[in-house]
Amino acid sequence: MSRQKNGEPAGISVMVNPANDNEAYAAAEAVALRSRSKLVAYLAARFGDVAAAEDALSEAFAAALTVWPEKGCPDNPEAWLLTAARRKLIDHLRRNRESSSDDEPEQLADAMIAAADDGFPDRRLALLFACAHPAIDPAIRAPLMLQVVLGLEAAQIASAFLVSPAAMAQRLVRAKTKIREAGIPFRVPEREELRDRLESVLDSIYAGFAEGWADATGADPARRELAGEAIFLGRLLTQLLPDEPEAWGLLALMLYAEARRPARRTAAGEFVPLRSQDKTLWDWGMIEEAEASLNDASRPRSRPRSRAMRIGRYQLEAAIQSAHVEGARTGSVSWAAVVTLYDALVQLTNSPVVLINRALAVAEVEGPHAGLASLDAVGVDQRVESYQPYWAARANLLGRAGSPDAARHAYQLAIGLESDPAVREYLRRRCEDLSKEG
Repeated sequence: MSRQKNGEPAGISVMVNPANDNEAYAAAEAVALRSRSKLVAYLAARFGDVAAAEDALSEAFAAALTVWPEKGCPDNPEAWLLTAARRKLIDHLRRNRESSSDDEPEQLADAMIAAADDGFPDRRLALLFACAHPAIDPAIRAPLMLQVVLGLEAAQIASAFLVSPAAMAQRLVRAKTKIREAGIPFRVPEREELRDRLESVLDSIYAGFAEGWADATGADPARRELAGEAIFLGRLLTQLLPDEPEAWGLLALMLYAEARRPARRTAAGEFVPLRSQDKTLWDWGMIEEAEASLNDASRPRSRPRSRAMRIGRYQLEAAIQSAHVEGARTGSVSWAAVVTLYDALVQLTNSPVVLINRALAVAEVEGPHAGLASLDAVGVDQRVESYQPYWAARANLLGRAGSPDAARHAYQLAIGLESDPAVREYLRRRCEDLSKEG
């Protein structure tokens, strides 16, 4: 199996010269974006080896870019890649003597060919739960899921978890080895096993969505697919676990956010804050699905009351989004209700991000000075010193409170910390407006 020197699987990349054959390149790229995680999950579930499945699929994509320009794109690209990858895996099994009999690789091959002919089952949720197995270090579960199931690169994951790419790559390799050596099963666990795994699965799906959400215009195909993939997995999770309120809450939260994508930028690419967005551009059909999902999170269940009535982070965050939707319908957001929801979130997470958003909501109810007092309590956390939303929120509230000089200073800090050019330009304009007003 081919493996990069840093221990990561050779990336499933189709970045070749498209001039060789545009159709073959486009077909391979489309399958890579659409089906990579589905193929990896299926291969890993059949062979019990995540790293080997990733490597085999990398080699299958490389073979496709050699064969397809010459012989034409197959009618079923996924089936072609699945067949090519399983051949690589069978060779791997034979070399490593991992099968219990000489016939086992052929039996697996026959089963996989039949599956490829009829369409194969989606194993991504099973792979997510395998990555969340108690035998896997809790600290690496979410990064492992982000790479294996949602396709994020180690460098992207490392940045989110504040470690070096090399260190993250090594941890991911060790986790995949643990899955193989411990024989961790690729299945959705029984109800009694869910408690220790579901939270990690929900968090990884949302982290993948957030990465896709960061591409506001949807111009990056990989990120656009990532957001859609996360929503697909969220829907699949609610189908398999319809009595889990947090699964419904997560789905609702992602749908509320994705529904606003068309309004997040102007035609010229300028950033538009939530309160200024053209609500007619929101996807109201998606919002209706979000509302229904949030209602499903709170519907009566047959499980014990202590479990059925449990309200978690995603339900609360979705409820806040619902309040903004209701405000768009009525022209007035119930900010007191939003503050109450943030209070509950603070009790659950004590997250500085939640505290910053709560301070902004407090300012809507009690005025900017009260908001600043709440924000001062967050400022003692050293993590916010390099967190752009903290300084943007502070600048906003200082400007509203009549402290333009302090507001300009906060805006300058926020501008320096912002990587998105459209948001940076928006903050710069806000800062200039303060000078004009002064």
